Amino acid sequence: MFPPAPAIDEQEGFLPLDYLHGARSSVLDSALSLNAGILPAQWIHKLIDRRIVRGAPIGPDQIQPASLDLRLGKTAYRIHASFLPGREAHVGHKIEQLATFKLDLTDGQVLQRGQIYLIELEELLHLPQSISAIANPKSSTGRLDIFTRVIADRGEVFDVVPEGYSGRLWAEVSPRTFDVLARRGSRLSQLRFRRRNSQHRKQEVLRLNDRQLEELNNREPLTDAEPLIRNGLNLRVDLGGDENGIVGYKARKHTNLVDLDLIGHYSVDEYWEPVRARNGSIILDPGEFYILASKEEVRIPHDHAAEMAAIDPVMGEFRVHYAGFFDPGFGVTASGSGSRAVLEVRTYDFAFFLEDGQPIGRLAFEKLAEPPVYSYGTGGNSHYQGQKLRLSKHFSQDS
Repeated sequence: MFPPAPAIDEQEGFLPLDYLHGARSSVLDSALSLNAGILPAQWIHKLIDRRIVRGAPIGPDQIQPASLDLRLGKTAYRIHASFLPGREAHVGHKIEQLATFKLDLTDGQVLQRGQIYLIELEELLHLPQSISAIANPKSSTGRLDIFTRVIADRGEVFDVVPEGYSGRLWAEVSPRTFDVLARRGSRLSQLRFRRRNSQHRKQEVLRLNDRQLEELNNREPLTDAEPLIRNGLNLRVDLGGDENGIVGYKARKHTNLVDLDLIGHYSVDEYWEPVRARNGSIILDPGEFYILASKEEVRIPHDHAAEMAAIDPVMGEFRVHYAGFFDPGFGVTASGSGSRAVLEVRTYDFAFFLEDGQPIGRLAFEKLAEPPVYSYGTGGNSHYQGQKLRLSKHFSQDS
């Protein structure tokens, strides 16, 4: 019914495999960097120049300080079950088994909440053996409660593209709260590139341990308060409220759709109801989606990046923060004030009692291979620099 995706042709612009994976790979590695860590913007530009990352012309506004925005492609399939292809299969091989119908996103299509879609991405990869990639939803994606994961051929885990991978990428997309209008070119996910050098074992974790994180905090304070460091930088929920007593927002159940490409267009009141604490606490209702904020103002040093743990059962039976990437320079503002971490929270089968100052999320830090040429907040796409409690960029801040 649905044929597998076509194989990648080296004539489409990729470097030859023997250049990337053979004796000359060391030349490529040294040209990129000898340092291990997350590759910054200037190296992402070079990956694109070398056709290691390619697709329809990639715009400079897709490149963040330490990540690349991924665009939805033309073709989407509605599928009746999530999946991983497994070690021996391509994503295209699963389409015939799982797809119910095919969608053309050229002029836009409504993705209905509660449904699962498989969408090819515009960007393709031809990675050398020293570079892998990690995906995560963009901040705006998480704040709309759109569950999004990237899948690679022969993948056994979501959101991880292994070293030496050559081929297409796909996004599994499932809106949970709002119907959304998506089109070719809409951006739901980001990709980071991580380089290892010969001194690192293949499975070695490159994240900072607590001792290294304490040393980093001593050099450059990571928050405006005494940090709670335990398996990463722990963040506490702010239920103190603003001048109107609002501590968060709960998504309304019956709303119009959200066009993913409209910025500052929608009224907050039509889609969200404010949440106010009672005696410094709230109760999260099962199945509801909330936007909350951290008590701490976070600052990410220019030569580091951070990622929020999406699920931490130690902290409670709820999911927090779909969108995990914090770019270098996030929260480093001219005024000296940081940026709060906005938390997308959904509880599971039971109501959950949440108190002001309770730990609710955890940041893991990783060093960049070298500092980026620009940091978060210095470009036009830094929608959330200096934020407090903030809904996605689609909603008017004047509402």
